[in-house]
Amino acid sequence: MAEEILQVKRNGDFYYPIYFEEGFDRLADAICTEGLEGRNLCIVTDTHVEPLYAEKVKRVLTQVASRVSVFVFEAGERNKNLNTVQQLYKALIENQLDRKSLVVALGGGVVGDLSGFGAATYLRGIDFIQIPTTLLSQVDSSVGGKTGVDLDQYKNMVGAFHQPRLVYMNMNTLKSLPPVEFACGMGEVLKTGLICDADFYEYVLANHEAIRALDTAALAKMIRRCCEIKAGVVERDPKEQGERALLNLGHTVGHAVEKLKDFQLLHGQCVAIGLVAAAYISWKRELLTEEEYNRIREGCLLYDLPVSAEGLDEAAVLAVTKKDKKMEQGQIKFVLMKGIGNSFIDRSVSDEELLEGIREILK
Repeated sequence: MAEEILQVKRNGDFYYPIYFEEGFDRLADAICTEGLEGRNLCIVTDTHVEPLYAEKVKRVLTQVASRVSVFVFEAGERNKNLNTVQQLYKALIENQLDRKSLVVALGGGVVGDLSGFGAATYLRGIDFIQIPTTLLSQVDSSVGGKTGVDLDQYKNMVGAFHQPRLVYMNMNTLKSLPPVEFACGMGEVLKTGLICDADFYEYVLANHEAIRALDTAALAKMIRRCCEIKAGVVERDPKEQGERALLNLGHTVGHAVEKLKDFQLLHGQCVAIGLVAAAYISWKRELLTEEEYNRIREGCLLYDLPVSAEGLDEAAVLAVTKKDKKMEQGQIKFVLMKGIGNSFIDRSVSDEELLEGIREILK
């Protein structure tokens, strides 16, 4: 791959690299390049990823670390909670990690969020790196420094901003993903294009056959562009004081559906449903044409993503959106679209408008 490192800057005085690779062979070199060698490391992973990659990554890291331990927790969003974080703290203490030690997040978005939160709060903050192994985590959650856990199934209600020291993406890990997990990542990819890059959105739709076939060139272009877009937003607004809230397109209704379905639908699937709701509200406000609205639905369907949810009560969905962490003084910071690739934050979406969008995805 031509350009294999993307630098993420924050306010001009902090950066971390994103490595795009096709194996774990250069991970040790990346650790040394960033001055992280010789430390006590703890790999944090889950029961899905551990048998696939933990031993490989441990062998590589042993070359450049003083000690490497592994903490494994049960896979699934249900376990992204403070109880699991407490178990992680105990493992870090037992393995004698100190302020110069390093947490290594190996896995998807749940692993990255939980590991980053653990690193942010252990000993008031230690370094961590991201090794994302799912499409969703490679295009979204591993970049930007948002960490957190769920509280009573409310998404990411407890968290911290804690930037990784580096992100190392082995795109070959995508070959081990079940099709539904790959589709979930595409929910975040589509969202990224809809936020600010109409040409990229059309590229993803036009090249769906190559992308779904895991063509290396198509995947590399797609993942890199998602990281470029998110990195640019994070650089300008690292702690979500303004523009960064655009990255929540589709998430307000999506999170509500995710909670009410008790995580039976995966995050990326719920994001897709939320995108349709946001697009519907935008269309009804005459910000999108009917053709654009249908094009957004088409993008989801091309990647086997749902555009509706069954078995939910519209009033219940509305009520949960009111408990979203993006509420601000009683108002939802809702993200709408003024054309594909041109999203904006709106604080005037009424309950009736929200209900209309909710009804559309419950049909």
